[in-house]
Amino acid sequence: MTRDPRYDVLFEPIQIGPVTAKNRFYQVPHCAGMGHRYPFANAEHRKVKAEGGWAVVCTEESEIHHSSEISPSTESRIWDEKDMPALQLLTDGVHQHGGLAGIELVYIGYHGPNRYSREVPMAPSNTVVDSYEPLQARAMDRQDIRNLRRWHKQAAVRARNAGFDIVYAYAGHDMSLPMHFLSKRHNQRSDEYGGSLENRVRLFRELIEETKEAIGDKCAIAVRLAVDELLGESGINSDGEGKEIVSMLAELPDLWDVNISGWSNDSMTSRFSAEGFQEEYTAFVKSVTTKPVVGVGRFTSPDTMLSQIRRGVLDFIGAARPSIADPFLPAKIDAGRENDIRECIGCNICVASDNIVTPIRCTQNPTAGEEWRRGWHPERIQPIKANKVAEAKESVLIVGGGPSGLECARALAQRGYRITLADSESEIGGRVVLESRLPGLSNWIRVRDYRTGQLDQMLNTEVFSNSTMDASLVKEFGCDHVVLATGSHWRRDGKGRQHKQPIPGLESFPVFTPNDLLSQTFNPDQLGSGGVAIFDDDHYYMGGILAEKLAKGGLKVTLITPASEVSTWTQHTLEQDRIQTRLLELDVNVVQQRRLARLNAKEIEVACIYTGRTESIDCQSIVLVTERAPERRLFDELIKRRNFGELDQVKSIRLVGDALAPSTIAAAVYSGHRCAREFGQQIDLDTAPFKREMPWYGNH
Repeated sequence: MTRDPRYDVLFEPIQIGPVTAKNRFYQVPHCAGMGHRYPFANAEHRKVKAEGGWAVVCTEESEIHHSSEISPSTESRIWDEKDMPALQLLTDGVHQHGGLAGIELVYIGYHGPNRYSREVPMAPSNTVVDSYEPLQARAMDRQDIRNLRRWHKQAAVRARNAGFDIVYAYAGHDMSLPMHFLSKRHNQRSDEYGGSLENRVRLFRELIEETKEAIGDKCAIAVRLAVDELLGESGINSDGEGKEIVSMLAELPDLWDVNISGWSNDSMTSRFSAEGFQEEYTAFVKSVTTKPVVGVGRFTSPDTMLSQIRRGVLDFIGAARPSIADPFLPAKIDAGRENDIRECIGCNICVASDNIVTPIRCTQNPTAGEEWRRGWHPERIQPIKANKVAEAKESVLIVGGGPSGLECARALAQRGYRITLADSESEIGGRVVLESRLPGLSNWIRVRDYRTGQLDQMLNTEVFSNSTMDASLVKEFGCDHVVLATGSHWRRDGKGRQHKQPIPGLESFPVFTPNDLLSQTFNPDQLGSGGVAIFDDDHYYMGGILAEKLAKGGLKVTLITPASEVSTWTQHTLEQDRIQTRLLELDVNVVQQRRLARLNAKEIEVACIYTGRTESIDCQSIVLVTERAPERRLFDELIKRRNFGELDQVKSIRLVGDALAPSTIAAAVYSGHRCAREFGQQIDLDTAPFKREMPWYGNH
C-alpha cells in the first residue's frame, strides 16, 4: 500500500531553528510514570515512537534542580552530570530512528512540595503548596531568581550535551514557576517581576533568551505556554493576556507549543471533549508569530490533522495520548494504512498511571510501558517458530468477544495460530458495546472496532456471534486450546468494598444492577416514578454515569457513596470535578460518606460510615454498583470434565480478562494480550516475568 497523496503535506520536513523535523508529527512532552526511576523503560518507550515515525519525541517534565521536585511522582531529572547516562539512552534511541529528541525543563515552584529533598519550595509570592499538606512555599527574592536563571541555563547546557535537539522553556499546566510568575493569581510581587504583564513576563523572557544564548546554535529553543486557563478574566485567557504574552515573545523561541491549562483541561477525557477541542483557544497563535506552532487535541483522524495544517491552525500535529495508543500512527498514514490506526479513546488510563505513580498503561495499546521490561513491541509479536509445524496447526477456541477475547484472538492470530472466536451476543464487543452507549463514551467503541477490523483482515480467524457455548459444544468443537473470556456480571446482593456481606432487606426491594440498565431490553419505567437511588461502591465512572443517564431521562436520582465525593477514583483520570459538577447541575441528590443500613418497602436507610448515625431516603428502587462476579461457570465445568478424562484433546484451558478478575477495560485488554504472548511458553512462577531496573550500590 502507498500513502494517500492528500496526506503528503503531513510528511513535509519543517525547520525548527537550527534543526529539521522530518515530518509534522510531534510527540509533545508527556509523563509516562518511568522517568529517572526507570530510565531503560522510559528510553525504550520513547524510542519505539521514533521508530513509528514521530519526527519529534519529547521527554516528560525534567526537573532541573533538587530544590524543586515532585516525589513520589516519577519525572525525568537533569540535576547534574549523574543524570546524563539515563538521558543519553533516550536521545540515542530517538536518533537511531531519525527523530529529534526534545526535553521539557521544569522548575515546579509551589506545585512541588519537595517531599524527597526536603527543601523549602519557592514561588513568586508566599503561598501554600498545591497539595493538601501543611506546607507553604516562600517568596523568592532577587538572588533566588538569579539562582533559578543560572540553574535553568546549566540544565540547558547539560541537555545539549546529552544529545537533545529541542530544549523547552516551560510555562504550562499551572505546574511550573514561569507560569506562576505570569499569572496574576499567583504573582503578587511589587518589584520588576510583578504587577504589570510586562513585569510578570520578565522572568520567562530571561529564561528563553539565556537558554538560546547558551545552546541556540545547536539546539532549537521551544516554548510551551498555556494560553488559556479556562478561568475567564480571573486567569490567563486567549482573548486577553494569553494572546498578549505570545505577542510579546512572538519571535524569540524557535517553536511555540501551545495548549490550555491546567492538566485536567489540557488532557480532558473524551467524555467531556471532542477531537480538536483546543483549537478555539490556540488558533490565534499563528497570526502573531512566524515561528512554527504545535498544538494538541487528541488527534487520531488523518483528515482532522490535514485540516489543521491546511487551515493554518498548526504547523505540527502534536500528540501525547494518541502517540501512546498507537506509536506507529505516522508510519501507518505514510504506508496508506489509516484503517490500522489504534485510535486513542480518551479514557485517561495513561494519565491515571502517572497519578498513581506506576509505569504507563493504555486501554488500546497493552504494550505501553512494557517495551523494555517485557520486550513487547506494539506492532511485532513472536510468531510460531518455523520448526514447530505441529504447533502452527493448533487451533484455539476463544469464548467471549469482549475486549479481552478480541485482543487475545487478534494477537494469537498474528502469531500464526488458527483462531475461532464465539460470542453469545448478536453484536461482538462485550462490555465496550454496552458502555459506549453511555453519555460521552461513544469513542470507547474503538476498542472493539480496531480489533474486529484487524481480525477481518486475517485468513486464520473465524468470528461467530449468536453462539452460546457450553461444555458439550466445546468438546464437540474439538479444538486444541480453549481461552475463556466470558466476562463478569455486577452483583445483586450489594457485596463490595463497604459491605463484605449481602445487604439486609434486598429481597423486599426492587433491586437493579448496571447489567439491567445497560440491557437493550431495559425499560426505565421498571425503576418506578418515585425516585431511584444508586449506591456506588465501585468509585470509578459507572455509578456517576448511570446517575447522569437516569437524570437526563427525567428520573429523580439520589447517588449514595461511602466516599467523600462521587466517582472518586476518577481524580486519577482528571475528570472527577466535571462528573460531580454535571450531576449537581442535573439536580442529582448526592449523599456522601454513607453506607446502606437496611431497606424496606418504600425507603432505604443509610448510615454514616464514621458515626453510624442513620437517616432515611425516599425512593422506589435502587441500583447497586458494587462488586462484579467473574463469569466462570463454563471454565469450572470444562476443568471438571477434563479431570474426568472427557476433554483429553484439549491441551490448555485459560481464563482471561474480567472472567479471571474484573477490572478496567485496559486490564482486560492487557490480560488477553499477555495470554497470547505467553502461549506455548513455560512460565516460571517463582521469578518475575519481566526485567527489573535495579539501583546501583556504588560510589555516588
